[in-house]
Amino acid sequence: MRILPSWTRSHAAQLSPQRRDFELVRATSEEFDLVIVGGGVTGAGCAVDAASRGLNVALIEARDFGSGTSSRSSKLIHGGLRYLEQLDVALVHEALTERGLLTSRIAPHLVHALPFLLPVKSQAQRLYYGAGLFAYDFLASANRWGRGVPHHQHFGKAATQRLFPDLNDKYVGSIGYYDAQTDDARLVSTLARTAAGLGACVLSSVEALGLERGPDGISGVKAYDVESGERMTLKTTRVVSAAGVWSDEVTGLAHGRSGINVEASKGVHLVLPREAIQGDTAIIDRTPWSVLFIIPWDRHWLIGTTDTSWNLNLAHPAASASDVAYLLEQASETLGKRIDISAVEGVYAGLRPLLKGESDDTSRLSRTHAVVEPERGFVVVAGGKLTTYRVMARDTIDRVTRDLPYVQPSRTEYLPLLGADGWEYYLAHTAAVAKRYRQSEDVVSRLLHRYGNLAVQILELMRQQPQLARPLAGDEQYLRAEVVYAARCEGALHLEDVLARRLRVSIETTDRGVKAAEDTAGLMATVLGWNETTQDNEVACYLDRVAAEKRSQQQPDDNAAENARMAACEIRRVLELSTSR
Repeated sequence: MRILPSWTRSHAAQLSPQRRDFELVRATSEEFDLVIVGGGVTGAGCAVDAASRGLNVALIEARDFGSGTSSRSSKLIHGGLRYLEQLDVALVHEALTERGLLTSRIAPHLVHALPFLLPVKSQAQRLYYGAGLFAYDFLASANRWGRGVPHHQHFGKAATQRLFPDLNDKYVGSIGYYDAQTDDARLVSTLARTAAGLGACVLSSVEALGLERGPDGISGVKAYDVESGERMTLKTTRVVSAAGVWSDEVTGLAHGRSGINVEASKGVHLVLPREAIQGDTAIIDRTPWSVLFIIPWDRHWLIGTTDTSWNLNLAHPAASASDVAYLLEQASETLGKRIDISAVEGVYAGLRPLLKGESDDTSRLSRTHAVVEPERGFVVVAGGKLTTYRVMARDTIDRVTRDLPYVQPSRTEYLPLLGADGWEYYLAHTAAVAKRYRQSEDVVSRLLHRYGNLAVQILELMRQQPQLARPLAGDEQYLRAEVVYAARCEGALHLEDVLARRLRVSIETTDRGVKAAEDTAGLMATVLGWNETTQDNEVACYLDRVAAEKRSQQQPDDNAAENARMAACEIRRVLELSTSR
């Protein structure tokens, strides 16, 4: 199969409402080489890998693409300094190689180099950290794709203060180095669209219910369309579970044990306005219990993360008051200034799927990923990290296809994601693009860094409908055209899909998107054909979600926080109840 440049696949990669109707028919009429359960970064990556090898593949996700762990990370593409300290050299080398691939070839429009400062308290600590960063740079340079960001350098106290005026003056200096940053949710939706452009059947709001079996083993996946309430069977003899923290639940569909056990670890992040902290780089520092990140995020700062066991609801991990207080305390200690809770704009919590070994063979896998086949034709991939999604996908599809003849090896190392081709050309000619579409250079640059070459589609939409060039109500950064584009081309089916993932209004505004809800729902209604009742339900559920999250963040512990969060309605649950009557 010839790999087409992403710009030639942009039309085929539109996840429109009409495309979804077509895919639902296709899901019940075709026989697939492979069905992938789970639409996070790993599942979407598996779909890209499989489709690029010429397989007929279906990807199903019970909620929205990236709605779990993959949209709630620290948003870093990095090698992992702490893994180097643990002497997991192979994992660090692998991650650094992927970092280089993503920044230079696969997704340069989505993954960008980010400067960090690592503060040091003594010269002995400088030598220790410096040796680690020398190894970090060496491992990055050991592979031609591992490069792509500058090497580390040392700064004295005065230079450190110039780079980050709000850093605590207890530090004698710092070491500067680079990693990379991405909008994790946008990366996932771009992977899903790339898979669709390669011919994959891509469906969100379709939940796997179980496996169907025939005389020769697996014959299909029983599934449920959350939007319509209809049940279906996707015909296939091979299934991949890429369900992250839900891996144990999905493995239960096979009525067997996978040999691995996934434990959920909660990571909480705070979002602050950029003016709350004076600094020009990201900060990484140690705390007694975890690693502290203070990361610039466009007009904001991200502060994270916690690392605590979570045994409650997997769909809606809740941040408690103690989580928020802990992060504020640790950030205040590193910065040498008190960060008050009043400065917090947004809070989000995600669950990291950690591998917990059930045998001597799997116990060592907790910091990497595992691919197992508990039943012939049923493959489970679990663990890993955002940075290494492509390697996880490659290993998974290698396992799935090992007994299939004439299947090509993975080609994703050479496959740019949708929006990547020609991105640098557009960026170099931002002024000309801005002049052509009568927009400011700032607007064009921001769109290019979010959509790559597909930014032109949004600019064209704004030219055709000038009212869509206005900012979204309640958030001056995002444009109304982006909402229409999300519903028309990016598979957004509900208000939360747009405000929490296609855009990041839910964590980037002090009201968590309340002011934007009505405007956004009205724009989506024109694309998705919502009536007034549906539109009102979408807004009501979103506002209820925001209120519940705020209540949860005032609770003292995880149990109380979860009870507060779970009191909110969820639009897909509302649909499920209405269609089951």
